[in-house]
Amino acid sequence: MTSKTSILFSILLGIQSIFGQNLPESVSLEEAIAFGEQNNRAVQNASMEIKKAYKDQWSTIATGLPQISASADYQNFLELPTSLIPAQFFGGNEGEFAEVQFGTPQTMNAGIVVQQLIFDGSYIVGLEASKVFLTISENIFEKTLLEVRKNIISTYSSVLLVRENIQFLENNKTSLNKNLKELDQLFRNGFEEEESVEQLRLTLSGVETQLRYAKNLERITLNMLKLLIGFPTQSPLLLSDTLEKMTNESLFSMDLPEDLDLSNNLDIKIAENNLLSENLLYKYERSKSLPRLSAFLNGNYTGNSQTFSFLQSDQKWFGASLFGVNLQIPLFSSLRRSALSQKAKIAVSQAESNLTEIQERILIEVQAAENDYQLAVENYFTNKENLDLASRIEEKNQIKYFEGVASSFELREAQLQLYSAQNNYIKAIQNVIQKKISLETLLNTPQQQ
Repeated sequence: MTSKTSILFSILLGIQSIFGQNLPESVSLEEAIAFGEQNNRAVQNASMEIKKAYKDQWSTIATGLPQISASADYQNFLELPTSLIPAQFFGGNEGEFAEVQFGTPQTMNAGIVVQQLIFDGSYIVGLEASKVFLTISENIFEKTLLEVRKNIISTYSSVLLVRENIQFLENNKTSLNKNLKELDQLFRNGFEEEESVEQLRLTLSGVETQLRYAKNLERITLNMLKLLIGFPTQSPLLLSDTLEKMTNESLFSMDLPEDLDLSNNLDIKIAENNLLSENLLYKYERSKSLPRLSAFLNGNYTGNSQTFSFLQSDQKWFGASLFGVNLQIPLFSSLRRSALSQKAKIAVSQAESNLTEIQERILIEVQAAENDYQLAVENYFTNKENLDLASRIEEKNQIKYFEGVASSFELREAQLQLYSAQNNYIKAIQNVIQKKISLETLLNTPQQQ
């Protein structure tokens, strides 16, 4: 390895170590949300849209401020143009022409122009529109944050739920291996049928297949979480929160006031801002019939020379200046302005109708989401009880089976019932989490988990 290569390699390792120090080794749910709010690519793009809206706003404001431009023009006639003038002007014969060349071979002009808008109706409307556009960009950013937060909570909890399922499957596998070992010994001693052993092996094979799938799913879901929060997918990341911490009392309680305030809902906010923007477009179309008044100040200097002597101190410059006012009054557009105004007015009516429909739809969606959440909570406690009951039934059937009271078919049915209860329990927790964050997202009232 050459010295240059060694230096570059050392720099690369240094950069990697610096970035590595900024990455957390483990994150809680709230830390994952906070990290995602800073590093999620969708959030970053929405943030840049706000910055663009600020620049657009200033661009609109600057249109009504003084506009100054400068110009310079240099000409070098390789051959001066010749003009023909009647010779009689110089005492010559009538009908003859004298050849005359005017000016100097080289000329330079330099000037400056100042323009100022005095009145323009569309400019006033444009200022208002830029503010509305900025507000819309901020609403979109807020909506993006809510969606990212919702997806992070869902994916974070999914990783924990998959791990809980893996723990169930590991315990089931251990129990089945123990039972299979005992049952195989009984079969070898002639106290059990081969069919019972085969049934247990069939059950064990199914559990092992589900276990392999669950482990792969855990890895994929964790990588999805890393992608959501803007964390390098190849870097290790530990989750410090547990499923027990997430399934606290706050998960199963959410009191809503009788008089719901939906003003925070972002879909409604965006629809309201859309109505404002359509009103401004209507004002803009109407403002086109107003006069436009502007003023300008123009000053320039001209220099003439046989050679390029414009940079010398004794060069003569001849100045000229001009001040003027420009007034434009729209008189007749063959009803084009009227048609555009009417079209914009129709768009305002559409925006009003759209706002009303969104308000009514969100109210229904909130009521449905609250109902789904309450049902999910009830199903969770039901499935939790069912899991405890299925566990006791499976334990009793194991004891009965090895005491010769229950058949292998009854034991297998109890085992499958337990596995189904475990799966339903996992799904019930996930359903509660999903329904709650959906309700919070509709109300735009995210709570601490």
